[in-house]
Amino acid sequence: MSEDIAHQNLAIIGHVDHGKSTLVGRLLFETGSVPEHVIEQHREEAEEKGKGGFEFAYVMDNLAEERERGVTIDIAHQEFDTEKYNFTIVDCPGHRDFVKNMITGASQADNAVLVVAADDGVQPQTQEHVFLARTLGIDELIVAVNKMDLVDYEESRYREAVEEVTQLLKQVQFNTDNASFIPTSAFEGDNVESLSDNTPWYDGPTILESLNDLPEPQPPTDAPLRLPIQDVYTISGIGTVPVGRIETGEMFPGDDVTFQPSDVGGEVKTVEMHHEEVDSAGPGDNVGFNVRGIGKDDIRRGDVCGPADDPPSVAETFQAQVVVMQHPSVITAGYTPVFHAHTAQVACTIESIDKKIDPSSGEVAEENPDFIQSGDAAVVTVRPQKPLSIEPSSEIPELGSFAIRDMGQTIAAGKVLSVNERE
Repeated sequence: MSEDIAHQNLAIIGHVDHGKSTLVGRLLFETGSVPEHVIEQHREEAEEKGKGGFEFAYVMDNLAEERERGVTIDIAHQEFDTEKYNFTIVDCPGHRDFVKNMITGASQADNAVLVVAADDGVQPQTQEHVFLARTLGIDELIVAVNKMDLVDYEESRYREAVEEVTQLLKQVQFNTDNASFIPTSAFEGDNVESLSDNTPWYDGPTILESLNDLPEPQPPTDAPLRLPIQDVYTISGIGTVPVGRIETGEMFPGDDVTFQPSDVGGEVKTVEMHHEEVDSAGPGDNVGFNVRGIGKDDIRRGDVCGPADDPPSVAETFQAQVVVMQHPSVITAGYTPVFHAHTAQVACTIESIDKKIDPSSGEVAEENPDFIQSGDAAVVTVRPQKPLSIEPSSEIPELGSFAIRDMGQTIAAGKVLSVNERE
């Protein structure tokens, strides 16, 4: 990766069997990020297992278990370059159980490619992923209407899929001007790298051209340092090394930092990226760092590291706007599901439902409603059951969004409006 090329995190989202992994494999292959011999090796292995044709997906799904099941489980990070950008793919699993990963995955993405199979159209996961992408602040969407080879490259089926997705985007107030649609076959390679003879009726950009045309993400360096902790390691000769991705701000050796809500701190001794010491790190960088006097048991996953003189907020309560995607019955005050915010997972009680919002206009539809249900948008007051570091979305959007999960599914997603900090 050359230094002068801008970087983008790209989420690949969509329903489980619509060809996300194959598209990712194809993108890596077409940009020369996967050597020919690796594809050959995967092809042989796929054929041995009776899964011929899965070789591009195999490039991504290199966990043995995934190969057996043919399902993407973890978020695999892969990189490829276009003329303008260095892309890191955040391959977001499509499977129901993996929506939680999808939430942490999409929240790390600048833009997204939504994969919708032409033969299958919009499915429940398509809706859920679009909804999450919208809530988590992704505002540009490239829609790959995939598997065109299975519908004989018929323009009419492509148009139907485009119409279906457009309706879905309107439902979640996504600006449809910021969505581009491309008929593709990731499997055959149509319209991924070059325009296909199979779709003479399509003359728009290819997937790679669209990716190259994405607006440049503006790094949030003017915000204070916020670094949610993903893991804490003990490394011999160094000591305790917290690891995480810098969401905003910058980190330098010598910085005086604090970890919230654990409320411990110290001086940053060293900062490492890719196993090499660096003299600074900024938004989007995955770092490991060592802080003087911090032991492994002092901090944990879900803590947020920030400057000692501008510490991360810890909420006694917070007010948030939520949209309910699905709930078998109704949500009333007192409901206590698990909130997933950055790397934290904390049970939180919805203390009050303050107002119901008309999702199409954003206007208040009802003050202090008794309950909310699937499809409703509302402003609620939330009390975390144990300390949670979270920020107003208007100030630090990267730490202001969350998903609400219960009963093994994503119930709702939302953003923080204001934080009432603990004493």
